[in-house]
Amino acid sequence: MTSIMTNTSAQVALQTLRGINSNLDTTSERISSGQKIANASDNAAYWSIATTMKSDKSALGSVTDSLNLGSSIADAAYNGLDQAKDLLGKIKDKLTTAMGDGVDRSAVQEEITSLQEQLKTVASTSSFSGQNWLESAAGSTKNIVSSVSRDSSNKLSVSTIEVDTTDLRLVGGGTGILDKSITVDAFKSNSATAQTVTTAAVDFAAADDKVTFSVSQNGGVAKTVTIDQDTVEAALSGATAIASKADLKAVLDKAFADADITGISVTFDGSDNVQFESTEDFDIGAATATGTSALDATDLGLSATDVTTAAGTVSASVDSIDISGGSITTANVKDFLSIVDEALSQVTSAGATVGAVQTRIGTQKDLVSSLSDTINTGVGSLIDANMEEESTKLKALQTQQQLAVQSLSIANSSSQNILSLFR
Repeated sequence: MTSIMTNTSAQVALQTLRGINSNLDTTSERISSGQKIANASDNAAYWSIATTMKSDKSALGSVTDSLNLGSSIADAAYNGLDQAKDLLGKIKDKLTTAMGDGVDRSAVQEEITSLQEQLKTVASTSSFSGQNWLESAAGSTKNIVSSVSRDSSNKLSVSTIEVDTTDLRLVGGGTGILDKSITVDAFKSNSATAQTVTTAAVDFAAADDKVTFSVSQNGGVAKTVTIDQDTVEAALSGATAIASKADLKAVLDKAFADADITGISVTFDGSDNVQFESTEDFDIGAATATGTSALDATDLGLSATDVTTAAGTVSASVDSIDISGGSITTANVKDFLSIVDEALSQVTSAGATVGAVQTRIGTQKDLVSSLSDTINTGVGSLIDANMEEESTKLKALQTQQQLAVQSLSIANSSSQNILSLFR
């Protein structure tokens, strides 16, 4: 039955054409935007996941900025510590020079003072963006944002790299490595026997003249220290007689060196008693003398019995070191040397700590970059359009559209055929 009131074929063809046009619009939108899910209406679940992950990726960008800033601050701190290490090494060299006889310690102090000022400058300039880990009145914990993550309940959490600057500070209002009082162990052995070489020279005239005593350091095996004619001649440029405290010190220093004993210095107290000083624990054995000249070890200020070593400490800060005073002895200089060496050790340790932070920041930057790429890939797999597939659909839909238009045209013309029945 054919009706001129209702053209069923045309309605079917029109409905088909509408569906094809709708699919064509969808395909064209995907091709133009590159996304198959651009709105929540396309796929609510995937759209929600993608939107959340895009937000997290944006947060990761801020994390990268924080890590870059933290890396620059750590670099500034490490550079400062590295310079401080070199400057402390130079102070150590100056103090070593000042331990020698005949050295103008006031002139050496001028150089040390200059190095002390440079150390303070290094501490104050080792900053980036207003952050200085090497100079502050009190230690504090610095936080560097390192990552953001979500748990199984979709709760967002932020992780940080914590840096405790307490032991990193060079200057800290009396608590930094350079301005705090550093205490080192000090050991002193006083013979309680006054040397008499200044009033009665001790001459190692015979080849068999010999004075010996033992030294044990840090509880180790005792070594025998020998003073004979060869030792005296080597220390005194050929002379065999010890006629002054300077001569005696030179001879004892040479005897220690020959016995492979280091770290023990020779001094004299106000009563001309021989004193041995060191930053390491040591024990001195009884001294004995043999030989044709019938020497007496006590004339050299050496005890005929074992000598008790007294343990103590020495405290000073690096920035307070001053060797220009007339009362400064070689032993004092040696104490300062030990203090600078301890400060150098602390600076080295601080440098290692900052280096570990630098490594952690670098590793975290690589991790964040990789995670960002992973999020990009994951979000793309959810919402990006398959361009090969969409282009194929477009060609097919365009063909279907042309056929649907032709079909609608045929359906619309069918009612015109009714007119022929009335001719």
